[in-house]
Amino acid sequence: MILLGSTGSIGINALRLAQKFNINIEVLVAGSNIDLLNKQIEIFKPSFVVIASKNDLHKVKHTSLQISVQAGEEAILEVIEKAKSTKVLNALSGFFGLRPSLKTIECKKQLCLANKESLVVAGEFLKYDNLRPIDSEHFGLWYLLQDKKIHSMLITASGGSFRDYPLESLKNVGIKEALNHPNWSMGDKITIDSATMTNKLYELLEAKHLFKTKKIDAIIERHSLVHALINFKDGSTTAHIAKANMQLPIAYALKDVIDEEILEHVDLLKINALKFEKISSKRYPIWEIKDYILDNPHLGVVLNAANEIAVAKFLSKKISFLDISKLTLEALNKFSHIHAKNIDELFEIDKEVRVYCES
Repeated sequence: MILLGSTGSIGINALRLAQKFNINIEVLVAGSNIDLLNKQIEIFKPSFVVIASKNDLHKVKHTSLQISVQAGEEAILEVIEKAKSTKVLNALSGFFGLRPSLKTIECKKQLCLANKESLVVAGEFLKYDNLRPIDSEHFGLWYLLQDKKIHSMLITASGGSFRDYPLESLKNVGIKEALNHPNWSMGDKITIDSATMTNKLYELLEAKHLFKTKKIDAIIERHSLVHALINFKDGSTTAHIAKANMQLPIAYALKDVIDEEILEHVDLLKINALKFEKISSKRYPIWEIKDYILDNPHLGVVLNAANEIAVAKFLSKKISFLDISKLTLEALNKFSHIHAKNIDELFEIDKEVRVYCES
């Protein structure tokens, strides 16, 4: 297997499962956490290793001359093509993960996709015949699908760090409060996206592309135990319930048939109540464009670029928390007329939106 993003939470869980299922790891791609990468190299003995910066190459420890160690984006693309493995798990973060997704599809290898930006930005240019989504919500929808006629789909949101904050206090919240997610331990970017509800917009766009439907919505479920629901045309609804752990969707991406326990079952008797709540645009201003973005999925590139810049500005204390959604909405209004005709145009639009938002 080719693992892109081996030192992140998805990558770490994937490697645990690789050990459990005795899956060979041919390629490890990591960022700047070289200490953890070195431990992974020692255990899994990959043939290829790629890191972010050439300046860190001397820190990578390996005893075998047969291990190729390189750095940079082009090295990632080359190793996807060169490696014998036919399965690529893309757990890279942000827009940076798009080119590796495109290269995987170009090489006709199976894409196990945890990089949601690939679908958000370029869903209309990606082929899904050999794609496995790695996200608890989309995995839940996939898991529930039957031959029955579907009416609509639902995914759930935790509500993020500020789901219970007084609305008038949101203008003064800081980075520490924003990163205090009630249910999950995630990276800074996705935790902020959860707090603004932009992450759930991403997931709706992903679901639209994956399942070919606009009849998809999201609701808040505070325990993060119900991940997805499907409403069938006969009036029945099924729900996917599992503990908040990414090992289950990763396991099904790595192995076609799972006949052993991956997680402990949820003990419903220990849960006081399962409560579902509507997502309000008063608390989450970005939610006002939910229907608009589903009707115009080609604007995913604008949504993603603007949000990445806005979150970076917030984390560097240049703007307030509420300004994240404000800047993103301004960019979507500014670039509402654009529609990339091909991948090259898409990358140009991404650059143009970033320049606008930086200024």
